[in-house]
Amino acid sequence: MRTYDIFVIGGGINGCGIARDAAGRGYQVGLAEMNDLASGTSSWSTKLVHGGLRYLEHYEFRLVRHALMEREVLWSIAPHIIRPLRFILPHHDGLRPKWLLRIGLFLYDHIGGRKKLKATSSVDLTGPLGEPLKPEFTSGFEYSDARVDDARLVVLNARSAEERGADIMVRTELVGAEQKDGLWSLTLRDRASGTNRTVRARFLVNTGGPWVDRVLQNALGRNAAHHIRLVQGSHIVTRKLYEHDRAYIFQNSDGRIIFAIPYEEDFTLVGTTDQDYEGDPGEVEISESEIDYLLAAASEYFRNPVKREDVVWTFSGVRPLFDDGASKAQEATRDYVLRLDGTPNGPELLNCFGGKITTYRVLAEDAMKQIESALSAKGAAWTDKAPLPGGDFPVEGVNAIEETLGRRLPALDERTLRRLARSYGTEAADFMKPGELGRDFGHGLYQAEVDFLIEREWARTAEDILWRRSKLGLRFAESEVAELSKYTEAANSERRAAAE
Repeated sequence: MRTYDIFVIGGGINGCGIARDAAGRGYQVGLAEMNDLASGTSSWSTKLVHGGLRYLEHYEFRLVRHALMEREVLWSIAPHIIRPLRFILPHHDGLRPKWLLRIGLFLYDHIGGRKKLKATSSVDLTGPLGEPLKPEFTSGFEYSDARVDDARLVVLNARSAEERGADIMVRTELVGAEQKDGLWSLTLRDRASGTNRTVRARFLVNTGGPWVDRVLQNALGRNAAHHIRLVQGSHIVTRKLYEHDRAYIFQNSDGRIIFAIPYEEDFTLVGTTDQDYEGDPGEVEISESEIDYLLAAASEYFRNPVKREDVVWTFSGVRPLFDDGASKAQEATRDYVLRLDGTPNGPELLNCFGGKITTYRVLAEDAMKQIESALSAKGAAWTDKAPLPGGDFPVEGVNAIEETLGRRLPALDERTLRRLARSYGTEAADFMKPGELGRDFGHGLYQAEVDFLIEREWARTAEDILWRRSKLGLRFAESEVAELSKYTEAANSERRAAAE
């Protein structure tokens, strides 16, 4: 029976971040995710690495400062999947006054140690950057944050953890946990085969996200557990609403904000909503009222109203916020809370509540401090300098990666080259080799890439590939999805047979 130092429940960004940090310090680490990596909250975000400008109004200064400091750290270790993005904040008469916006943006520029990201500036919206907007929006501000491929960030952390010795188990559910002889005895179910096995661990970490209380209740028997507030956040993806490369941040009369962000070259991402959610987090769907809200909020600013027929895709996720008793969903803290739970002379459990993508790495470092209080310390903190897989190049170097790929693979179109460079960085050349691309599944997805995702990144279904390892699902027709599904099913059957 395998015994781990640390076992992590949940393969979202926090779980994979902790697994990476712990494995790199020399601990024996296991991680179980009941579905695919990043299949929950971590793939349904607004795809931003940002400080959270609006959190300043709720006096979340610690959270904003940590997040602002992390922007350039994460950019430096993952420059292929994280890129700077300029945001335009139009001034809206009748809402927040200009002096208040200036103060907020001054703080945003200076409390987080910004070095390479551009500073805030005023912007004239009577020119090209304001052309998509209604004529009454004539001035505003422009500031910096960054965009991120959220699901790939999770997968790359899992890959980095595995490279350092961690066991990453997908489609593996914790169905029971009990304390035996000073250790955790964990019953894991392989959801593909239906078989159970048992492992042991000296320390257990619960990063179940929206299911964190359910893990406590079902697997651990803590029936009274109630620590999180489920808040639904939904987005719409529309046809491209404008041509330039900036994002917009729009203030709404209800005090909230929404973003409109250039997305996957041909689309615009609009979101998000904030409303309390009750029910199974795995069954969350955008509501008609949320679609109406986002369309109306965007149409308040855009010259051409955004209509239902403009929407090409929607997605919705549940944020597992720590229940701090806030009266409104949008006022609940986005900061994380870590709580140790143990019994005298028994193994300990660390529960992780809340958090956001931007602060996952510092959450992991804080988690390691608590883990080291129970286990003997091994290595020092290290994740702020070590690049994630494929990210071992300067932050300004992604175009050079693309150009190198183009010389090696001249038959590929520019869009595919950009996608490969911005998904895999320096690793793209490892599997996209001249004369060895294999079958073309469409839209620049070749067999060589699919095989890499199956063999190295735990992709088990076409959905894993099209909606988490990439966003090519926006382009694939049903018949193309069916062909890819046949291939992935056959390839994974061969993989399982070889493993047996």
